Amino acid sequence: MSLAGIFLITFLLVHMGINLLVIIFDDPMVYNRAAHFMSSNILIKIFEIVLFGGLLLHVIFALILQVQNWFARPRRYNKANYSNTSFFSKFMIHTAGIILVFLIIHFIDFYFRVKFGHSTMIHVDGVMYHDLATEIVDKFKLLPFVIFYIAAFIFLGFHLIHGFQSAFKTLGLDHKKYTPVVQALAFIYTVVVVAGYSIIPLVIYFK
Repeated sequence: MSLAGIFLITFLLVHMGINLLVIIFDDPMVYNRAAHFMSSNILIKIFEIVLFGGLLLHVIFALILQVQNWFARPRRYNKANYSNTSFFSKFMIHTAGIILVFLIIHFIDFYFRVKFGHSTMIHVDGVMYHDLATEIVDKFKLLPFVIFYIAAFIFLGFHLIHGFQSAFKTLGLDHKKYTPVVQALAFIYTVVVVAGYSIIPLVIYFK
C-alpha cells in the first residue's frame, strides 16, 4: 500500500504540471497537444495501465487494512486516547471515500469521454485533437463545479499530509533524524499539490 501510495504521489505532480498548461498559456492547443501526446504515446499507455493498477491496489489494501482494524477491535475503547494519533490519520478512511467519489466523477467527465469518443474534436495542422482545454475552461466557468473541485483537493490534502509520512514510515524511515524531514516534505508537498490544482479553477473562473 505504501509503494502504491508513493507512486500515486509522484503521478499527482506530473498530472498537475500538465493541467497548469491550461492557465499558463493562452493558446488552448498547448494543453491539447500535451494531452494528445499522453493519450497516444505507447509508453504513456503502458504507464496508464500501471497507474490504474497502482490506484486499484491502493484502494484494495486500504479496505483490507480498515476491515482488519475493525475486526481487531470490534468494540471501541471506553475512553478514546489519541495521544499517538494525528488529527489527519483518524479520518484517512473518510477522506479516502470522498476522494474516490471525486475520482469516479473526474474519470467520467474526462477520461471516459475521451476513450468513448464523446469529447469535442478539432482539426489542427492535419491532426485531430480532443479539445479538452475548452471543456476544462467551460467546466470551471461554473461556480458549483469550482467549489466541488477545490473542496475535493482540500480533502485530498488532509489525506496526503498523513499518507505521505505514513508511506515512508512503513518503509522504515522512522527515525529521529529522518522523521522531521519527512514531515516537512509532507507539508510542503501537500501545500504545493493543493494550491497547484486549486489555482486552475480559480484563475479560469475569475479571468
